[in-house]
Amino acid sequence: MFFYSCSIILILSSYIPLFQNPHWFFRFFEFGKVQLFQLLLITSTAGFIFIEDKGFLFIVVISLNLLTLLFHGIHLFPYSKLHAIPKNIKTNSCSQTISIISANVYQKNTAYNRFSEVVVKHNPDIFLTMESNKDWENALSHFDQTYPFHIKVALENTYGIHLFSKLKIISHQVHYFVADDIPCIEAKLISNDGFVFNFFGVHPPPPSPTEEENAKERDGELLSVAKVVKSKKEPSVVVGDFNNVAWAKSALLFRKTSELIDARIGRGLFSTFHAKYWFFRFPIDLFFHSTDVFVDKLKTLDYFGSDHFPIYSSFYINKKNKEQEELIETLENEEKTEINQIIKDGINEESENRD
Repeated sequence: MFFYSCSIILILSSYIPLFQNPHWFFRFFEFGKVQLFQLLLITSTAGFIFIEDKGFLFIVVISLNLLTLLFHGIHLFPYSKLHAIPKNIKTNSCSQTISIISANVYQKNTAYNRFSEVVVKHNPDIFLTMESNKDWENALSHFDQTYPFHIKVALENTYGIHLFSKLKIISHQVHYFVADDIPCIEAKLISNDGFVFNFFGVHPPPPSPTEEENAKERDGELLSVAKVVKSKKEPSVVVGDFNNVAWAKSALLFRKTSELIDARIGRGLFSTFHAKYWFFRFPIDLFFHSTDVFVDKLKTLDYFGSDHFPIYSSFYINKKNKEQEELIETLENEEKTEINQIIKDGINEESENRD
């Protein structure tokens, strides 16, 4: 009975996200695909080993388990190192290597020095903080000299966002796509060797019982960013706490709309949240880039007191190379209409949980 009960629960949990209902209950199960795969594998293996009566019911249930394992495996495989990705050799026509740290610092976290030590240790060209309020802004002000270019949006609603850069910021804009208390940073930067690129820092609200009842604002925000990115002619990167997983339908629409590449493909999942609970850890801090951006390194960094691990990425720009264009996915006509409706729903959604 334990085997059959566990199997039914895991199978139902696996397919609940196929109902495209924006309510947090349906979207919650998208996050646990890795955990569901692991639990199904354990349950199925235990069933083969310990159940002696392998009659009709067992065959039906174990078959459903195996089909569901295949279902999860198909979605997870692109994020394994077994998945081949185009290789590019850096040449003299490429930019210098540019490095970024992206970190949700957790507003209530007061271990300011621990995060500062992470930045000093890895010495990125750019670092982005999310959930950074006025206290965090003050605590990080000592970086103003070494990172002379910055964009600071200190908020007390857990959606503050700060960008610190050694590279010159040519221009910037703070967007409020779906709500007047959810900022998104857009900045145009230039590397020390003259390569211009666009940077987007995002942190949409998650669907959850304690935050947003549904995913409308999150999805509307991400797709609004995607449309702006698509309009840019220069190389682009989008980083931050997406509060979304790469295999969710809204993430796929983001990828198709922006025509960006998920840097995790062929490199690993890099689960970042929750930092304190290893089994309930999801890959929601993401890094996307245009085809003329080539990722050199992607990794998570040391724990510093937040509920997220920071993400470190380094990349270079090679405008003359088109090897990665095969990774681009594009929208179908019906999806374009769907995206416009999702953005409209996100703008019209009223939050009751942010003060």
